[in-house]
Amino acid sequence: MSDFTSNFWEIYVSGLTLVSIIACLVLLIITGKMKATTAGDNTTGHVWDGDLREMNNPLPRWWSYMFVFTIIFALAYLVLYPGLGSYKGTLGWSSAKLHADEVAKGNAEIAPIYAKFMSMKPEDVAKDAQAMAIGERLYGNNCAQCHASDARGNKGFPNLTDGDWLHGGTTDKIKETLVGGRNGNMPPMAAALGTADDVKNVAQYVLSLSNSPHDSARAALGKEKFAVCAACHGADGKGMQAVGSANLTDNIWLHGFGEKAIVDMINNGKVNVMPAQAERLTEAQIHVLTSYIWGLSNK
Repeated sequence: MSDFTSNFWEIYVSGLTLVSIIACLVLLIITGKMKATTAGDNTTGHVWDGDLREMNNPLPRWWSYMFVFTIIFALAYLVLYPGLGSYKGTLGWSSAKLHADEVAKGNAEIAPIYAKFMSMKPEDVAKDAQAMAIGERLYGNNCAQCHASDARGNKGFPNLTDGDWLHGGTTDKIKETLVGGRNGNMPPMAAALGTADDVKNVAQYVLSLSNSPHDSARAALGKEKFAVCAACHGADGKGMQAVGSANLTDNIWLHGFGEKAIVDMINNGKVNVMPAQAERLTEAQIHVLTSYIWGLSNK
């Protein structure tokens, strides 16, 4: 969405551009007709270093013609190409269209390479060295920014090598995630749990689920309140892949470990987004990338 709520600035910039080009032409015409006051020897009277005199010779015609040509070129360019606000130009050119055409051309050139992989199951593609080399490059260009170059993730971004999957680690689920993306939402739950002490007690109970260091007395008090969390994480705390809720028993902490991290999560909630890749990658590329990601945790 544009930050501007009116077309004032595009009109202002377009007008300034046209006025500047026309002003250059007017300046050339005016200066071409001006007559400077000169002495009888066609000098201006300015002298440097004792005998270096400034002559009043007109500009070479080729220079004037080049100046006029650049003005005509600028006006023609603004007619043919987008350069005046929202005007798209008579040629309909755009950098976005150029990029899309180049991507389409590149995809067409490499389509034969991917064709043989499309007829294979992802599990079989994961055993093909050429496919995995391609998958590694696809991962580096599209996934490594969040999940790290070694696919072991970062805080808030899952590790893809450990077999712990929020939505399931089958090839179908991985492909589903790549195609449509994911929206993870942990709502703030402090109000539903009660007091600040209740929140801390539940945090201690969550720590106890994975046998992490915890206060047993507080954990016992938090067990009953955990029923509020069980709606998503399950009564046993093992999560539910159907809604993408985390397993709280495996000692894998996506957003940080310890009482403070858990309390912050309960108090503030968290929204995570995995962007859809369907518009960036072809079906064949997603097929190979799915196989590569599946292979990371199924060596």
